[in-house]
Amino acid sequence: MSHPTPNPAAASVTANATPAISWSSPERAAAFARWLDGLSGPQRLRCATLRPASADASFRRYFRIDAAGGSRIVMDAPPDKENCRPFVQVAGLMAQAALYVPQILAWDEAQGFMLLSDLGSQTMMQVIDRDNAAANLPLYLKAVDALIAWQKASQTGMLPPYDAALLKRELELFPDWYLARHRGIKVEGKVRETLDRMFALIIERNLAWPSVYVHRDFMPRNLMLPADPGEARLGVLDFQDAVYGPITYDIASLMRDAFLSWDENFVLDITIRYWQQARAAGLPVGEDFGEFYRGVEWMGLQRHLKVAGIFARLTLRDGKPQYLADAPRFIAYIRATCSRYVELKPLLRLVDEVEGVTEASGYAFGRV
Repeated sequence: MSHPTPNPAAASVTANATPAISWSSPERAAAFARWLDGLSGPQRLRCATLRPASADASFRRYFRIDAAGGSRIVMDAPPDKENCRPFVQVAGLMAQAALYVPQILAWDEAQGFMLLSDLGSQTMMQVIDRDNAAANLPLYLKAVDALIAWQKASQTGMLPPYDAALLKRELELFPDWYLARHRGIKVEGKVRETLDRMFALIIERNLAWPSVYVHRDFMPRNLMLPADPGEARLGVLDFQDAVYGPITYDIASLMRDAFLSWDENFVLDITIRYWQQARAAGLPVGEDFGEFYRGVEWMGLQRHLKVAGIFARLTLRDGKPQYLADAPRFIAYIRATCSRYVELKPLLRLVDEVEGVTEASGYAFGRV
């Protein structure tokens, strides 16, 4: 989930591309230039306009290029580090579900280059009013519309299962990276016993919910305001890790954002609206909103433990400290959920002692 360290021998594309873009090797730069040049005629691309668009927490990066009638997006995904087949598959599933997603205009699978339609340059996150939650209601309702459409299209056997093994692997990122690497705590003895017991309970509660298509990172940073004024839907990006799993996941991801926090009244308002719309659509969210909301909280807890570990890894392994700066948000989410449920009090005590929130409660932390 990280970008490669720049190679001292990094080269720039010198033919038909801006020299501001560096490459891991002259050979890859030349391969890209040949590929782009071959598309310039059929796709009516203006190669000299190629410029960086964005990057994410993986090895993928994106460029924007002008073309007749608008702009396009180019994905660079080195095939030895990124498999683009899930992206292509999920893009197809989402298009079939009437979601607004990038169209794949050209794909060189062997080299890891892809040309996509451009959904725009403005994310939902960029236009959110952080100081006035109610002002964002129209945007969140559009996000709910997209989520309902995605879940309604669900079929078994199309996406990898979000099963106990995967949930456990994700949870282990918290002790492996946040506790051991970031906090310097040895995960052994009582600490390990507590985590094992809590993780088993979290997995059991989450897998009790019916499965649907899960985007897995459904949040404002991955939702786009369309550049086309005739398009009413929000664009959806970063969907390549989609799975088939608990229906509680994506609404938890949307309302308990990795980069943005809302007061509980707004979270409840949008979650209730989603639940009502999901019920009307025949989705398996149950007849009791209180029970559903508890399910969302337990699912959010799994996600926040995972993301705290991922953000520590991005900082410590991949040199991206901006991610770990959001760690206090996750700890606050984790503590808030654990404080509501007596079954989770052992995890709350552990986290509080790690964070220095309370007096020592019996965990003898060894240091790595």
